[in-house]
Amino acid sequence: MILYGARGQAKVIYDLILSNNHLLEYLVDDNPHDQFPHHLKIYKPSKELIQFKKLIIAIGDNSIRERIYHDIKDWCEFETIIHSSAYVSRFSAVGEGTVIMPQVCINAEVTIGNHCIINTASTIEHECVIEDFVHISPKASLAGNITVRKGVQIGLGANIIQGITIGENAVIGAGTVVLNDVPANAVMVGNPGRILKINAV
Repeated sequence: MILYGARGQAKVIYDLILSNNHLLEYLVDDNPHDQFPHHLKIYKPSKELIQFKKLIIAIGDNSIRERIYHDIKDWCEFETIIHSSAYVSRFSAVGEGTVIMPQVCINAEVTIGNHCIINTASTIEHECVIEDFVHISPKASLAGNITVRKGVQIGLGANIIQGITIGENAVIGAGTVVLNDVPANAVMVGNPGRILKINAV
């Protein structure tokens, strides 16, 4: 297995890989450097290095993760990594390239898309749908029957009540309590959550 990315998110995923008794061959990064644990080699990405490899895109930014996916998707396979301390219901589904961090709880009939980051100690309750390229930050809590559209960022410790839909590429700020649907490209903050702005597309 290899990682695309060699900064903070990659270090967390590397540790997760080791805890699951997998081996990491090397990393690729657009700006190679020498500051990675265990002196693992970091290369500039190329088709020759990536082709036929199992790979995780280890980058926290959703839009960058999606761009890289489209650049390399025809060259490699994408691995899914679930930490051994996470609980994922047998009745739920997790897509390719997704990483599920320690102490996550994913309950029954949840669908999680491709290339998502479900971060430490977050909770996703029954029948939620999480689309592709979503990042759910540590200790966020999603009640049942929530739909999270593609590219959404849910901040640290956010709480979202049941039945909510969060539109594509929206950002939910840290600690926000979401009581109403969130439109696409909106930034919501506060308790109760209020829309701060709508980002230009």
